[in-house]
Amino acid sequence: MMNSAARPQALRIRWRIFSMLFGFGFVAYLQQKSITVTAAHMMPELGLSNFQISLIEWAFVLGYGLLQLPGGIFGQRVGARRTFVIIGSAAFLATIATPLAPYWLSGVSLFAVLLILQLLLGSAQAATFPVSAGVFEVWFPPRRWAFVQGLQTMGLSLGAAFTPPLITHLMAAVGWQQALLWSSLPAVVLISIWAWYGRNSPREHPSVSAGELAEIGNESIAPVDATVSAKQVLKILANRNVLLLGISYLCLNYSFYLLSNWVFLYLVQERKFSILESGWLASTPPLAAALGAGIGGVLTSALCLRLGNRWGYRLVPLIAMPIAGALLLVSVNAANPYWAVAGLACCFAAVELNEGAYWGAAMTVGRGETMAVSGAMNTGGNLGGIIGIPIIGYLSGEHLWRTAFVLGAGFAFASAVAWLGISVDETTESE
Repeated sequence: MMNSAARPQALRIRWRIFSMLFGFGFVAYLQQKSITVTAAHMMPELGLSNFQISLIEWAFVLGYGLLQLPGGIFGQRVGARRTFVIIGSAAFLATIATPLAPYWLSGVSLFAVLLILQLLLGSAQAATFPVSAGVFEVWFPPRRWAFVQGLQTMGLSLGAAFTPPLITHLMAAVGWQQALLWSSLPAVVLISIWAWYGRNSPREHPSVSAGELAEIGNESIAPVDATVSAKQVLKILANRNVLLLGISYLCLNYSFYLLSNWVFLYLVQERKFSILESGWLASTPPLAAALGAGIGGVLTSALCLRLGNRWGYRLVPLIAMPIAGALLLVSVNAANPYWAVAGLACCFAAVELNEGAYWGAAMTVGRGETMAVSGAMNTGGNLGGIIGIPIIGYLSGEHLWRTAFVLGAGFAFASAVAWLGISVDETTESE
């Protein structure tokens, strides 16, 4: 008779843990992208310019980008279970304070508070994906890392796709402030479920069976380092693979932020769509991105099994990013606005095909220090936003959208070239 501990489960606990991290990614992007949609109403009502909105978005990216590595280190030291409760609660408070601030403030004071709130939101969310990577490292075998990273990125893209139509319809019904308030409530439910059910590792979870522990295995997985000394951090930052991953991700993320933060305003201001029509059309590129992320995770995992880690992780970015750059140029030059939307959707899919490769490579290079290594890589990645958002804000304000897209194409090609120097066979311990 089969022992109950070894009996197969209908749904592995690791996939329940994954579903909550998928939810955190979805909620994170709902919180991030809502203000990019409400901007069309906020600007005339609060007296804000395109450039001021870009600075508010830039404040988010600044906090988000600069706290990636500290957030990863914090997650390794405190553990994923407590970390998500802390950062999720802080992000929720920043989200609900944003629509409430105009009831008491105006002018320069309001602008300053909105900057601070977006800085807090970015700082709170900074640890989300480095810590998620660390959870995936211990809850899934290495052959599944790129796959689960691609699936989680689907959650981000679905959140980004869901946001424009949701917020535009809520704005039409109750105004932009109430729209932001109501859309913030699902985060409370998710944080509560995670606090009750989430665990740092499979062995800590009372419902994980011996059979599932055997499936996860211990192959090539180093124990998580909860100390993370300054010497180790410096070693991580000096590692060639980590540096090149960060540089390449920086270049990719200029295109990413262009597509995720500015498509709605581009469709309204340059392509002359209405607010409601733009809300639905702006959801098309993120939906394509979600599909691309899922396919990219599956494809990268398969390539790693067939070709080994070096070319398995490298091949998708080498092909997909030049295609993304070319599609940016095609889209901005399209005479028909609907063809431009289609081109942007295909471009975003090509960009997001690469997420499984970047994050899976960071986990493979990091082994045991995944949260810190992923934080270092994503610091570089978000410099693409820190650098790019003010540039795009200025260029869009001057109606120089074509220049913004041409720059995106150049960064896309550069991100692919950097992969030629990345050797995922080597870890941070091997140098």
